[in-house]
Amino acid sequence: MFFASDNSGPIPAQVLQALTEANTGYAMGYGADAEMEQVTTRIREIFEAPDAAVYLVATGTAANSLALATLCKPFETIFCTPTAHIHEDECNAPEFYTGGAKLTLVPGAVGFDDKMTPEALRATIAKEETRGVHGPQRGPVSLTQVTERGTIYSLAELQALSAVTREFGLPLHMDGARFANALVALDCTPAEMTWKAGVNAVSFGGTKNGLMGVEAVIFFDPKHAWEFELRRKRGGHLFSKHRYLSAQMLAYLTNDLWLTNARAANANCATLTAGLHQKGAPFLHDPQANMIFAALPRATHQRLYDNGASYHLWDGPLEGNPDELVAARFVCDWAISRDQIDQFLNLI
Repeated sequence: MFFASDNSGPIPAQVLQALTEANTGYAMGYGADAEMEQVTTRIREIFEAPDAAVYLVATGTAANSLALATLCKPFETIFCTPTAHIHEDECNAPEFYTGGAKLTLVPGAVGFDDKMTPEALRATIAKEETRGVHGPQRGPVSLTQVTERGTIYSLAELQALSAVTREFGLPLHMDGARFANALVALDCTPAEMTWKAGVNAVSFGGTKNGLMGVEAVIFFDPKHAWEFELRRKRGGHLFSKHRYLSAQMLAYLTNDLWLTNARAANANCATLTAGLHQKGAPFLHDPQANMIFAALPRATHQRLYDNGASYHLWDGPLEGNPDELVAARFVCDWAISRDQIDQFLNLI
């Protein structure tokens, strides 16, 4: 009954097999391995972007921070939501890798802080570059798909936000740690959810969807390629034995394993969502992919924890009034079984 994080699940057998096969003999390092060439070709095909620059790093924080550093000067600011991973969960890594660029928070709709609106983005951008040399200059916009609250930007919303970035001549970055989960939920193509919607760069996640540890950074304009390569090396994220990153990503893309895993995770979440609805649990956000925020009585949380369930309480401690509702975050990965979900629901 493990709903703490989709980072915590097992690795698919196909990925482990690919690593075993890559572990034979010798291969050139630093991304010159044969597998990386195949990865680049495959990602360009998937995204319908034959000129895209494609690179691999081991973590989502590195992917986001190095991509944004490539798009942002030190005296600029990055626009993101208050719940963005780059703001809440990366220990100021974007500020570090950009050489000191700040983050400017864009408010969401009333009652929500996970999705920026075009109106709020336009107003927030317009407030910058009003103090001449004394203030931060306008820099890239970064949005998260799936958001940190489990919601998804529709294609229309992405297009509306990118229209605002074009008004100001700013690049648009997508933190796609759960890119595949959003894609299968929207039932669209990778191109439609990225460059066709106005996205300039994407952190294409793999770790949350079954990989041991690898993310791709994709620039749809290859002019950014060399600077990213330099920043990746200077930042300590160019792997010498790179083939072990490449092998994971290649297995992920082979026979659409990335989509299969995402569909399984989303389906597991839908099952859990339906069960929580039947139990009368109120939801903080409408679940759209593989993440749920719902409230249960504190006594129920205690019973679940006592029976081995693993998940994160969101807005209160485990100790206190047993009847008080306490919100929690539940995340489903590709591997959790329906038996585990049923076991969890039967304890509520």
